[in-house]
Amino acid sequence: MPSPLRANDPADAAGDALRSPPHNYEAEKALLGAILMNNRAFERVNEFLLPDHFADPVNGRVFQACAKLIEQGHQANPVTLKTYLERDDLIVSAGGIKYLTNLAGSAVTVINTGDYGKLIYDLFLRRELIALGENMVNDAFESRPDESAMDQIEGTEQQLFNLASSSSVEGGFQTFGNALRIAIDLAETAHRREGALSGVTTGLRDLDKKLGGLHKSDLLILAGRPSMGKTALATTMAFNAARYYRTTENIEDKGKIVAFFSLEMSSEQLATRILAERSKINSHNIRTGGLSNDDFTRLVTAAEELGDLPLFIDDTPAVTVSAIRTRCRRLDRTHRSAEHGGLGLIVIDYLQLIAPARGERSENRVQEISAITRGLKALAKDLGVPVLALSQLSRAVEQREDKRPQLSDLRESGTIEQDSDVVMFVFREQYYLERSEPSQKPDETSDRFTERHTKWVERCELAHNIAEVLVAKQRHGPIGTVKLHFEADYTHFSDHIDTSGLPEQLE
Repeated sequence: MPSPLRANDPADAAGDALRSPPHNYEAEKALLGAILMNNRAFERVNEFLLPDHFADPVNGRVFQACAKLIEQGHQANPVTLKTYLERDDLIVSAGGIKYLTNLAGSAVTVINTGDYGKLIYDLFLRRELIALGENMVNDAFESRPDESAMDQIEGTEQQLFNLASSSSVEGGFQTFGNALRIAIDLAETAHRREGALSGVTTGLRDLDKKLGGLHKSDLLILAGRPSMGKTALATTMAFNAARYYRTTENIEDKGKIVAFFSLEMSSEQLATRILAERSKINSHNIRTGGLSNDDFTRLVTAAEELGDLPLFIDDTPAVTVSAIRTRCRRLDRTHRSAEHGGLGLIVIDYLQLIAPARGERSENRVQEISAITRGLKALAKDLGVPVLALSQLSRAVEQREDKRPQLSDLRESGTIEQDSDVVMFVFREQYYLERSEPSQKPDETSDRFTERHTKWVERCELAHNIAEVLVAKQRHGPIGTVKLHFEADYTHFSDHIDTSGLPEQLE
């Protein structure tokens, strides 16, 4: 039986001390030698290799000097480098011009420089992984009252993701033919759906027609003043997308899931809203227990139908963009298989409640929102799914006679408008009309008051149960207004049916 003291055996400690981080000085010298002998070799590695990636800081300094000379259109060789590096203490300690001459003698052919560069970068990643692991262990040993173990896990996952996505080794140009094939695939997807959709359906006919669905890698903003129905419309879109993913025969979309981050309401409140909408029961009656037996039966039936929807809710308050990314990647990974398609849509309610990253908190709220919107756009591109984020509007809307929102009404609008692919506003004139019933003025005759009141009633009738989605920005298509039907009792959005052209019913 091994002794319990074995873990602290000095021999093991000595063995660990002798383990040096992975490196290959010979590969670094061979690469630098090739660049010094033929500057065209630099073109094979300059897109992904940086001076910090070299294990030997002397080699990193030489690579940095080569990069500056070549990018300025000058020749980089031992003679020209001498002028820039002869007073560099690090280079002098390594041998100065003699070291540079020896590097030139270690040259490999230009053909091999790309492979040497990738090897150097791979070894750099391994050293970073070792450092990350050591930091993770040290952080786990420390107890901080403001940081839980889950916070440390999410932070480590974010660092791993940053490390994995920092390289552009596989990036660069692609042929126009390849881009055309991707475009044809999108058109084929729309053709198969027979609804001119190449993106995720919202379940609302006219909105789908205007947007062509919610497109992959897009950041979509849905904004509005309080009580306009932002959350209700977002839940409707999330529900319809999840239902499509459950029932579709399209193998590419079959089994995908929808992630809903509810930063304002709890998961129970959100589920109650969806239940009320689907069962056509007032949500207030559900919360207060004012249900008849028939209502309760309908409620249970609706719950059974909705139970297997691929809709996942995270109601963690003040979550950061990095935490959203980590949880979405985990959700995508755990549900991706041969039968299931992983993540299909992300909904965030709402943008201004997202917390800034730790260490990036700024006194300037505009800068914080800018970092958040850039992070959400990067999230959409990284995961290849549409991200629908709700946003509040400033009170400037209330000061105008026409209260339809404009792009300038977005809080911290510059960055939100710039980073998003689509900006939509939800607007209900009925809400404002119901709160502006005319009252008779002291100096006003009864006839004038009656005329004003009659016009107000007519406007209320025209706006009854009508909601508008104002598409104010769209990179892929036209802007314009989409009318929807809205039932306030159930917070239910549906397609608007224009009855103005229908014949009047006979009494």
